[in-house]
Amino acid sequence: MRLSGVVRYAFLALIIPAILSTIWLYLYPIAKNCHFPAAPCSYHGVAPIRLLALGDPQLEGDSSLPDPNAPLFPGFVGLRHRLWVEPLDKAARLARRAITDIATRDIPRYVQTQRKRLDLLGNDYYLAHIYRTTKWWTQPTHISVLGDLLGSQWISNQEFDRRADRFWNRVFVDAHFWKHKAEGEELEDVHGWDFLDMANASQAPALLNVAGNHDIGYAGDVDQRRIDRFERAFGQVNWRIRIAHAVPQSNLTTELHLVNLNSMILDNPAWNQDLYHATHEYLDQVINDTHTRSPQDAVILLTHVPLYKPAGICVDPPFFSYFEPRHGGGIREQNHLSEQSSGKILNGLFQQSSGEKRAGIVLNGHDHEGCDTWHNRSEADQEQWNHTRYSATNKTATGIREVTVRSMMGDYGGNAGLLSAWFDADAAVWKFEYATCALGKQHIWWAIHIVDSVVIALGLASVILLLLELARGRNVTPDKEKKNK
Repeated sequence: MRLSGVVRYAFLALIIPAILSTIWLYLYPIAKNCHFPAAPCSYHGVAPIRLLALGDPQLEGDSSLPDPNAPLFPGFVGLRHRLWVEPLDKAARLARRAITDIATRDIPRYVQTQRKRLDLLGNDYYLAHIYRTTKWWTQPTHISVLGDLLGSQWISNQEFDRRADRFWNRVFVDAHFWKHKAEGEELEDVHGWDFLDMANASQAPALLNVAGNHDIGYAGDVDQRRIDRFERAFGQVNWRIRIAHAVPQSNLTTELHLVNLNSMILDNPAWNQDLYHATHEYLDQVINDTHTRSPQDAVILLTHVPLYKPAGICVDPPFFSYFEPRHGGGIREQNHLSEQSSGKILNGLFQQSSGEKRAGIVLNGHDHEGCDTWHNRSEADQEQWNHTRYSATNKTATGIREVTVRSMMGDYGGNAGLLSAWFDADAAVWKFEYATCALGKQHIWWAIHIVDSVVIALGLASVILLLLELARGRNVTPDKEKKNK
């Protein structure tokens, strides 16, 4: 069989699987029946607030690559000079050692570096595919990235800017961070952190970005410089947006409060006490102002570190570690907020001045595996909270649901969270429902695009070989005619 025939048969064998898998990849939210939970008939099944929640993209960069200023093949460094000055026998040993080092160390390291560069590029487009495809199909009104936008808080300003550029120009291409100082005064600034959104300025494609530990650090190492560069690239770390909502078939108007809380510096000991006190001052102001609002208003809390819960409810148990005293002794790492900070949030944001519960939900990240928790008051002590795994039976109970959104990274299945919120006029309360949509591991994205590339290459090769054979056939025919004459 001719080579063109082999290539053509390979192309025909792969073209149908390639087309079908590509269609699935680019329409996976449809194939997986991904949608925001439906609202009641009074909203025609479409919730007025549909928040797409994305957790922990963690864009990596130069910290996962060798030093770019290092020589490409270290084994060659200084070799030429040493070969000239050393005796012949020693020069021969040096040459053999250099060749061995290059073959066993430098070349594998170079290949690994290029593989990692390709992996970073593919990961960016994998994350972009999740964002673009899920957004296109589900049509969210709001989008939030729940912290750890980048992969390390220890990077230089130059590397931070490079990763921020990839974030906006490769992953979230059509988006921009939410700016409270918009043109035309789209948002009414009340307290410097409180904004009444009268013109939907907070809606997509604006991203409501939350600061995570890999963006600004934990309490033991976060400083004003890191917060400043985060706010310059991704937006304010503390704010509240109030969204007015006119209830259908009713004269009632209520508000939904989107609260962004920088949870990275809520617990002590903190390296920067000024930032610690400023964060608690902001939280106290939000709590006090919330108590003055209508009992029908509700709160969606966006933060990064999950609230406290005992071990066994989520994959991550409660955990704190600390820097050595000579490095400040502050919090080096934590899985959850402390029980004290969590209680302050639950008792403050989700409680009315009368002591009754205020409707709401908590969305956060940090635990890449994700979790779904139900917080309800203890019957013995109304200031204490019980913590259990969320179940469908909790819908009719009094409590607060906390959803730790599973990471959108490939190792965790490329997950996206879908939160619907609407006001139930009959019960005079806001209702919240949550669903998920997962693409699958990054290997699926890679495999489909590799197969597509192979099919395209086989198709082009088949056409080229066929043209070459036709051209060769035309050349052979005149030669035969000449011989016959």
